[in-house]
Amino acid sequence: MSQILVVDDDAGIRMTLTEALGRGGHRVRTAASGVETLSLIEQEPAEVVILDMVLPGIDGLQLLQDLHRQHLGLPVIMITGHASVGSAISAMKMGAFDYLVKPFRLEEVELVVRKALEQSRLRHEDHRLRQRLVDHGPGGLLIGESSAMRRMLELVERIAPTRSTVLVTGASGTGKELVARAIHTRSDRSDGPFVAVNCGALPESLLEDELFGHVRGAFTDAVSDRPGCFMQADGGTLFLDEIATMSPGLQVKLLRVLQERELMPLGSTRKVRVDVRIIAATNINIRDSVARREFREDLYYRLNVINIELPPLRDRGEDIPLLVRHFIDKHPGKLGSELVKFSRDALCRLRAYPWPGNVRQLENVVELCVALAPQDGVLGVELLPEEIAGSVEPPPEAVEVADGQVDLDKLVREYEQRIICRALKDNGWVKTRAANRLNIKRTTLVEKMKRLGIPLRGVVNKQVTS
Repeated sequence: MSQILVVDDDAGIRMTLTEALGRGGHRVRTAASGVETLSLIEQEPAEVVILDMVLPGIDGLQLLQDLHRQHLGLPVIMITGHASVGSAISAMKMGAFDYLVKPFRLEEVELVVRKALEQSRLRHEDHRLRQRLVDHGPGGLLIGESSAMRRMLELVERIAPTRSTVLVTGASGTGKELVARAIHTRSDRSDGPFVAVNCGALPESLLEDELFGHVRGAFTDAVSDRPGCFMQADGGTLFLDEIATMSPGLQVKLLRVLQERELMPLGSTRKVRVDVRIIAATNINIRDSVARREFREDLYYRLNVINIELPPLRDRGEDIPLLVRHFIDKHPGKLGSELVKFSRDALCRLRAYPWPGNVRQLENVVELCVALAPQDGVLGVELLPEEIAGSVEPPPEAVEVADGQVDLDKLVREYEQRIICRALKDNGWVKTRAANRLNIKRTTLVEKMKRLGIPLRGVVNKQVTS
């Protein structure tokens, strides 16, 4: 049953349309003012709105703007008793689906409503298909099957439909912008723009203009109005990367926008309302910045409504084969991705390396190796950068299973077990020092020891460490 909202201050019009559309199998709700309309829409979404041009309080054109700002793509049919070409053009430019003049025939209203519902259904179907392309398309947005990645992806799925502000934290190269884009594409704002700004790449004056825009004459070179990123992202998502580098003055202005949902372009005296979801990101411990009074505490709590912390690549080594395959497909080189693969020795070294540059560094290494691939397509240790190729000892001999296939999982497990045991032995079995040697967290080391069956205390099995 279709959900239709009729907005008119004339009780007779509301009753007539309710009865006529109800006979057509639609569920109809009514409102007599703009304020009542916004309240009803907030309680329960509508598929189509029939909106009178002249209303008490908020007029029809202003309400049309408010509806499209809060519910992008909602079909709105304007009706009026005052035939005016000017008002018709204004309504259609502002995104009205159609325009009817009183007195209208009920058959005409039903026809326009059917067309609007069809557009609404097509839009939802398109959104659903685009969502599937995002989720199941080549490589997807976020790749990984480790427990850390699964937890993070579950959180993304849960928070994407909300309007809450998100703070994404994690080391450089872990994919913070990819997470922001994943949230955007899985939200009801996916048809709106996604705008990304690197706050650390611009000086304060340029960043202010980039974010808030300016009007003509605001400064010497301002020869025309320029909308800032907030206005460009209206109805969508604004991603603010390296937010902790923002100056104190801009922090105040950003806080005001978050609180009031309006801004003032440089040189303007008029405020502009914006409907933007903010996703911020930082690669530093922003709580320390707050403690040092380098970052405003009130802004931190405004941004940190929901926190997503991305794990470093060294804590999700089981995802490396998936990522490697994705990057080979992404950078196939002259041989094509189907012919290219890493040798078992090279793959084991990729698994064992701590990756201080995270996923970004891994992609660069894979792209380099693919570009230098020999004719047989096998990427060996000799193609790896020296710090990766020479950082660990060679892996154990391959273990073959049925049909001569190599049991790579067992091979990697034994290789990882040998490296950890060697680090423990060299550091007197002190887990903290061994974890530092391996460039991983102590908790991560303990988890790996449990998974690999390495005793947490006592003497290591001689067969393992030899």
